[in-house]
Amino acid sequence: MPEPTPPEHHLPGAGRTPEDGAIADTGMGGAMDLATAEGETLERTRGGPPGAGASGPDAGAASGERARSLWSDAWRDLRRNPVFLVAALVILFLVFISLWPGSITWMSPLKCTLSKAQEGSQPGHPFGFDGQGCDVYTRTVYGARTSVTVGVLATLGVALFGSVLGGLAGFFGGASDSLLSRLTDVFFAIPVVLGGLVLLSVVTSNTVWPVIGFMVLLGWPQISRIARGSVITAKQHDYVQAARALGASNSRLLLRHITPNAVAPVIVVATIALGTYIALEATLSYLGVGLKPPTVSWGIDISAASPYIRNAPHALLWPSGALAVTVLAFIMLGDAVRDALDPKLR
Repeated sequence: MPEPTPPEHHLPGAGRTPEDGAIADTGMGGAMDLATAEGETLERTRGGPPGAGASGPDAGAASGERARSLWSDAWRDLRRNPVFLVAALVILFLVFISLWPGSITWMSPLKCTLSKAQEGSQPGHPFGFDGQGCDVYTRTVYGARTSVTVGVLATLGVALFGSVLGGLAGFFGGASDSLLSRLTDVFFAIPVVLGGLVLLSVVTSNTVWPVIGFMVLLGWPQISRIARGSVITAKQHDYVQAARALGASNSRLLLRHITPNAVAPVIVVATIALGTYIALEATLSYLGVGLKPPTVSWGIDISAASPYIRNAPHALLWPSGALAVTVLAFIMLGDAVRDALDPKLR
């Protein structure tokens, strides 16, 4: 005959409270009491009330950790990088004097006095005068506007045009990808300086737009190739394949899933290339095919001061030094951004 079931108050662990800590009992009841006690002890240790679970203060911190992205981590690293801070301060100063040059100089860059040609530093004229009697300090300040404008606009044009072409070719592939690859090979074979001498020598405009257009024309292949490789890598990730399986359109895949994860290499290369475009503008202006007077440019001033390097070296030193510092600042900024956005360097 089956044994009678014992009364409820005789069952193991019956009538016990969690404070009794009945871990000496055997069976499922004792194990469950132990697990409950350990869970409550852990919650009390963390500072939350029993049963708080994911709604406690630790849950907010955990959700904050999950919310961190590549861009937030990169910004945190950049703020701690002294190279980035120095480069950013120099660039901010250049942008400031480009927008408001009259805030640190009181003369016109086109006002020249031939009687003071090639004279050195004087009160009110810390950099002296050039071969035409123009104030070197004023022309150096106003030259930053032209150089920064050309560099920024050329970089934006190259980045947008090259990214769109390279991204579309890498996403769709096929004949468009092959055609773009062969086209970039053709443009890579054109020497930049020689191309500028040929194309800009027939331009008579004194504005910056022909120079910017030339830089975009010969600069987009590099960005295009980088954007193409980034898109090809990003579209093979599992989240992109899952979005495609759920019926996401091509435009949604490109804008929401691929572009945010493929744009970092383009930003790095474009930032470094900005300094290169400033140096290229100065080179073309020095050769006489870039910007032309009366436009104020560091390249024009360097070219005009070259014949007087023995008698008035200061007229060559200051615009050359400003050009070198500007290019170095943008290259340092690009290196810092690259280190912050590259997960392999963490």
